[in-house]
Amino acid sequence: MNSKDLNQLFQRDLSKLIEELKAYSDERNLWRIEQGINNSAGNLTLHLIGNVKQFFGSDLVGIAFERDRDSEFVPSKLTREDLLQELEGLKMLFEQALVSMDPKKLGDQSKHSFLGYSMTVGYFLIHLYGHFNYHLGQINYHRRLLDL
Repeated sequence: MNSKDLNQLFQRDLSKLIEELKAYSDERNLWRIEQGINNSAGNLTLHLIGNVKQFFGSDLVGIAFERDRDSEFVPSKLTREDLLQELEGLKMLFEQALVSMDPKKLGDQSKHSFLGYSMTVGYFLIHLYGHFNYHLGQINYHRRLLDL
């Protein structure tokens, strides 16, 4: 696995996320929460946007970004188009962070130590890919369950 392969995977699944949001027949359902569902698709999308901007934009590319994680999980007045524009902007962040990455950097120690232990940059990127897809799956399920 190299950073260019990771870019292709992130780009592919970012496109899937965009298609999921477009597939909602009623835009209001993006923010709908029913019993037993903790987060709306809109809030999960905001969470993924914050995650990418922090860990790819800020950490890997050096773009200034101040994350407000708590606001990712509160109801929002953003429209589907607002979310889609934000997601389109992430395509460049993935590319900037991954395409030109020195392959040796994947073996460097990450400054993050989630899960209680230190990890390499490569391991952390795979962790982020799993996290992205976990929430992508939740959004897909949310749409199919609530967007009747």
